[in-house]
Amino acid sequence: MSTTTNDLVEAEIAAEQEHVDRVYAELAKAAQRAELVHAEGMQRGQTDRRGTGDPREEELAGLFERDALVYSASKRRASLEHQHEGLVFGRLDLEHTGGGPAAGREIRYVGRLGVRDDDYEPLVVDWRAPAAAPFYRATPVDPQGVIRRRVLRCQGERVVGVEDDLMVADPPEDIVVVGDGALMAALTRSRGTRMRDIVATIQQHQDEAIRAPARGVTEITGGPGTGKTVVALHRAAYLLYSDRRRYEGGGVLVVGPSAAYTAYIERVLPSLGEDSVVLRSLGDVVAGMTATRLDPPATAAVKGSLRIRQLLARLSREPIPDAPTQLRVFVGGHAVRLTEEHLRRARSQVLRHHHRNTSYDAAVDALAALAWEQVQHGERAEFVDRFTDSSDVEAFVRQWWRPVDPREVLLWLADEQLVRRLGVVSADEARLLAESYQRALEDGEWTVADVALVDDLHARLGPVVDLPSEERGFYEIEELDDASQYGVAAIRLGSEGAARPAGPVLDEDGNPVAVAVEATASQRLSRDPRTRLLAGRLGGAEEYAHVLVDEAQDLSPMQWRMLGRRGRWASWTVVGDLAQASWDDLEESARAREEAFGSNVRRSFHMDTNYRNAREIFDHAAAVIQEHVPDADIPRAVRETGHLPEELTCAPEGVVEAAREAVDDLLGEVDGSVAIIAPAAWREQLSGLEALADRVLVIDPLSTKGLEYDATLVVDPDEIVAESPGGVRALYVVLTRAAHRMTVLRPVDGARA
Repeated sequence: MSTTTNDLVEAEIAAEQEHVDRVYAELAKAAQRAELVHAEGMQRGQTDRRGTGDPREEELAGLFERDALVYSASKRRASLEHQHEGLVFGRLDLEHTGGGPAAGREIRYVGRLGVRDDDYEPLVVDWRAPAAAPFYRATPVDPQGVIRRRVLRCQGERVVGVEDDLMVADPPEDIVVVGDGALMAALTRSRGTRMRDIVATIQQHQDEAIRAPARGVTEITGGPGTGKTVVALHRAAYLLYSDRRRYEGGGVLVVGPSAAYTAYIERVLPSLGEDSVVLRSLGDVVAGMTATRLDPPATAAVKGSLRIRQLLARLSREPIPDAPTQLRVFVGGHAVRLTEEHLRRARSQVLRHHHRNTSYDAAVDALAALAWEQVQHGERAEFVDRFTDSSDVEAFVRQWWRPVDPREVLLWLADEQLVRRLGVVSADEARLLAESYQRALEDGEWTVADVALVDDLHARLGPVVDLPSEERGFYEIEELDDASQYGVAAIRLGSEGAARPAGPVLDEDGNPVAVAVEATASQRLSRDPRTRLLAGRLGGAEEYAHVLVDEAQDLSPMQWRMLGRRGRWASWTVVGDLAQASWDDLEESARAREEAFGSNVRRSFHMDTNYRNAREIFDHAAAVIQEHVPDADIPRAVRETGHLPEELTCAPEGVVEAAREAVDDLLGEVDGSVAIIAPAAWREQLSGLEALADRVLVIDPLSTKGLEYDATLVVDPDEIVAESPGGVRALYVVLTRAAHRMTVLRPVDGARA
């Protein structure tokens, strides 16, 4: 991007900021008007009568007017406050033809709320209004009068970027086009008739995928840089707009590989930020749980395989590790002793017909039946009633059959002996699983693969419910008016939130003594890894009307099952490229995916033109993947820069300095983002290079999925292959993130530093 181009972009942002400032000024006026209406409403219905009795008719009318005005004003005020953030997100430049009074150019802004000026002229059109329809429905094949569609990226009230989609082959000279739209325009203009035909073909095929029937499964495939993600997101917006009642009511779930990806979605298509659309990374799909850490490939392979389901099934039937192993109690003068074998029988009987967490009463009944087998004296019903009413039995069952959080159950696998006893996995795999959960208990962090396992256990165990409240006698409750008589110092919260004595604590001789200070709940939470792992309460599997899955080739079979629970009755949009897969067993993953889709009709669209990567960069990446995956889906790269990727070597001790020099060179060659993509072994050492410029980012290989940068520095490609699930496929992803420049740096023993 040249300096001139940068100046043009800044000028466009400044022009959009001017309009956005005007919108927020009008919004402030609207808020003031709502306050005035609210105040006026509160005045209605007031009376100066001093007596009592039935209100007069005019007073009743005033009360009604008050309630109506206050309700309307409160609703408007709440709407203004709720929609304030990121209010304006789109702009349409339209060309009206026909020679009538409406002929000519029109600029139409689209946002989360309709806003008009003092002359009642629209400054922003509500995205749900018919006038906003072209923002979602216009395509280069059917532009609907749109010349350019622009997405505004805002932080609060500040415009920080713009991104354009061009809807015509030859835009007017006074239209500045930014982003991929500019690229398409440049391709069309610089390559003559042949390139224009290619661009038209891309646009036609994208349009067909966007407007495909809503029902069933729409699969969008293609190699890197073919625009799969953008097509899928526009499809989601199109579906949401064309059948708003269905998709607003049922919801749309958009799932990507990482948190960086979901942030990218919000940038590309902010209109998907409506309440009806839920953006999730694979580590956030289960409500109440967040994970970003990745397992080593061997551990991830065990956790993601369908074999783990059998292990989880057995695990869900295990006794709680610290639960009592026998019950001894007197009931009606009879001694009852239930051994560990009795308890095992009762547990097996209950779990044959019930979810564990919702079967407390069934568990008590099963124990009562076993106890009666021992006693068999008197009336059975009378004995069972006495057994179930026993406070000793209640205390026992509350420990033996308490509801268990599925996350707690998964942590039982930190015991390698338990994993081995459950069977299913090999001895080496049992060690890997145990080590994974031992690390979780040390660090307080789940891995992304754990989320699908927790979801599976949640389905098996049922929701965590509260047990019936214990009944206490009046003699068990004491009111402590003065705790000091028991030797307890009164406490107050200190400025840092810790519990502190209200004054100095003195001994019998009047000397100050040290007092232990109890940490607050939040302080304990931050310190205890196990508490962090189990914080909050998990939500159930919410179902959606539409599920969009990007980078679908990376999903493990267990992750497909997790999404399948949320899309039982949904339509699907699925985006992927098998050559970029980080999951090795593609056949097992395909079976799980088909099971998630059910009997839905399938349709597919294939994108075969790469317009992200310069041809020189993509040719390098294609040669790497074809050596290992001969049948990889290789798109055509249509853009050239004349700059081949640069390959550098250095001694291991010289990696940071060599990387610094390479980044300095890249910063001089591009005006946009520069990503340093490095394996775990180098990321910490390289993190300081982010200080070179605010355009520089150090990122791990898998987090680059679905993203792109102006230039990339790829560090230690061999280590990227070694550490990543999918091996060379992960490297292929990394080598296709750069749009304009790419440098590859290899540490080599014996190389010159």
